[in-house]
Amino acid sequence: MLLLAVSVVAGCQTPIPAANPQKAWVDLSTPFPNDRVLLAERLDKQRLSDGRFFEVTPGSHELIVRFDFEVPGSGGLGVMGGPSTRTCYLTVNYDHFEAGQRYVLEGRSMSFTPEAWLYNARREIVAQVSETFCLA
Repeated sequence: MLLLAVSVVAGCQTPIPAANPQKAWVDLSTPFPNDRVLLAERLDKQRLSDGRFFEVTPGSHELIVRFDFEVPGSGGLGVMGGPSTRTCYLTVNYDHFEAGQRYVLEGRSMSFTPEAWLYNARREIVAQVSETFCLA
């Protein structure tokens, strides 16, 4: 158990690698509040080892992220229950990733509904969620 805890802490302290100029870089972001977590899960149906970012070759890719966020009154006690965490998997498809470019995948939630948009370096929306799967 101690070994598992040490390896998790060590993984969180691993520096993010330098961006490869032959690939596109996708940062993950959740603007306010801090009760949300957005993690890279899969790139083109392949599980990723580091959930902090995507680095993709130019062209078309499918990104799947795990989005954990608090929802009000769902603690098993109905509306009067305290907040609990909802886990959703969001799929974003984009056909035009460009080498050397930086993108941001930004996740937000409105109550029980998760949303995400992919922005290019000019802060233009280039893609949005095409599929959502949430756990109870």
